[in-house]
Amino acid sequence: MSAEINNREYRQQILKELISQLHDGKSVDEVKEKFAEIFGNVSAEEIAQAEQALIANGLPVTEVQRLCDVHAAVFKGSIEDIHRPPVASELPGHPADTLKRENRAIEKVMDDVRTQIALLPDRDAQNAVKNGLKKLTEIDLHYLRKENLFFPYMEQYGITAPPKVMWGVDDEIRAQLKSVIAKLDTEEISDLTGEIEALLDRVSEMIFKEENIMLPMLLENLTQDEWKTISDESPELGYCLIDNIPVWKPAPVSAPEELTKEEPVSGAINLPTGVLKVEELSRMLDTLPIDITFVGKDDTVRYFSQGAERVFPRTKAIIGRKVSNCHPPASVHIVEKLVEDFKAGKKDHEDFWINMGEKFILIRYFAVRDEAGEYLGVLEVTQNIRPLQAIEGEKRLVSDDANKH
Repeated sequence: MSAEINNREYRQQILKELISQLHDGKSVDEVKEKFAEIFGNVSAEEIAQAEQALIANGLPVTEVQRLCDVHAAVFKGSIEDIHRPPVASELPGHPADTLKRENRAIEKVMDDVRTQIALLPDRDAQNAVKNGLKKLTEIDLHYLRKENLFFPYMEQYGITAPPKVMWGVDDEIRAQLKSVIAKLDTEEISDLTGEIEALLDRVSEMIFKEENIMLPMLLENLTQDEWKTISDESPELGYCLIDNIPVWKPAPVSAPEELTKEEPVSGAINLPTGVLKVEELSRMLDTLPIDITFVGKDDTVRYFSQGAERVFPRTKAIIGRKVSNCHPPASVHIVEKLVEDFKAGKKDHEDFWINMGEKFILIRYFAVRDEAGEYLGVLEVTQNIRPLQAIEGEKRLVSDDANKH
């Protein structure tokens, strides 16, 4: 049997069978025994590779997602023996340590909610449950950092399946939390306790996967410079339930003179209708009241603007990232079909618009082509048009007050 277990194709076949059983309605408890028998002594990375192969062979990410709860059930209490994160990850300010600090804060909020649920239907307990769940909405910042900073580096090191699976589960948790909060004002909390407990269990399982599957993979692969990039770009996306994040200053890994990099030459760019310096062009694009992202014909992100009021988070880690990996699994097929139509010449543009709180977001996609009509890439232009919708009448005079943005 051990020879078979070490066979990659055999492991993949077992995973497919387990996924099929889950799809047909079997519970986690019903399949975890078989999973433990085959994979109990296999590292998390090997399991991730097997799942990655299934996805590469056409199995939908949403199907592989079904195994997440099985992972957690089997590996709890033992997976830390498979991977022991280096001590460096425990230094204050290191992104791994910050992620774990956030998880402790999330767990504290969830423990408080569970304590108050036990006291229902007490009125104070009801209010405490509501406040706790609303506080938990900050988890979106936690997931945003993970998706925009950690996942790109995992992909760069060939770890593509786990990010897709985790992103899908993140979105399911977001949807569950949003659904529960929406019901708080119209339904009795006592009738929602089952739904709330299920949500909290899902969040707890994701915390386990982050710390025992995702972080070990990152810690085994990322360089100190890459961790520093994540640390430097994290504040822009924000933190979940914690503040006063210490600045992480890693010790130099080589002599200072070896770390010195040449400054980029700020030359001129000759365009058909004029000449601009690099700084002029960069500042001009960043000043526009829109977000611009350009994806090259090889489907990788090449550029994004850095305006003062961004609609969606962008970090430098996405440069070179496949555009299909920059969107949640639930919507990635829309993006892929759109790019396919642009390349085939079936379309030249497409518009979408969505409500985001007080903002009304217009998202426009344009096929970029050369003079001969050959496809060069796709340009995404995003803008909050709510202020534009409010415009009425005419304005022909300069405002008296200074308009600083």
